[in-house]
Amino acid sequence: MRALIQTVSRASVTVAGEVVGEIKDGLLVLLGVTHTDTVATAETIARKVHELRILDGERSAADAGAPILVVSQFTLYGDARKGRRPTWSAAAPAEVAEPLVEAVVTALRQRGATVETGRFRTHMLVESVNVGPNTVLLEL
Repeated sequence: MRALIQTVSRASVTVAGEVVGEIKDGLLVLLGVTHTDTVATAETIARKVHELRILDGERSAADAGAPILVVSQFTLYGDARKGRRPTWSAAAPAEVAEPLVEAVVTALRQRGATVETGRFRTHMLVESVNVGPNTVLLEL
């Protein structure tokens, strides 16, 4: 599982003209799932995201009560080392990825996080205003 985490002053996801997820002063998490990921992987990455000390004053979302916007992003597993067209073979198929993305969201909420999400299997417009900018890639 890969999570690209950015500190944001605001972020939102829009689907078909409707804002489906929106946060202020928190973390935007683009989340990719691969074939070997499990519910245990999802729970571990949720803990790491929630406790990652990248907000002002070296605080975490857990410390600050900062909201988290989770957006599924299979393209984090794109491989463009050969040629000009990326391959997505390392990304888990939607049937595998969707429940694992939901497992991350559930694990974050169980930790007390306020979580917004994008919408799986849709064309999403993701907007964000990065702070810092701070961007961290977690990979499990």
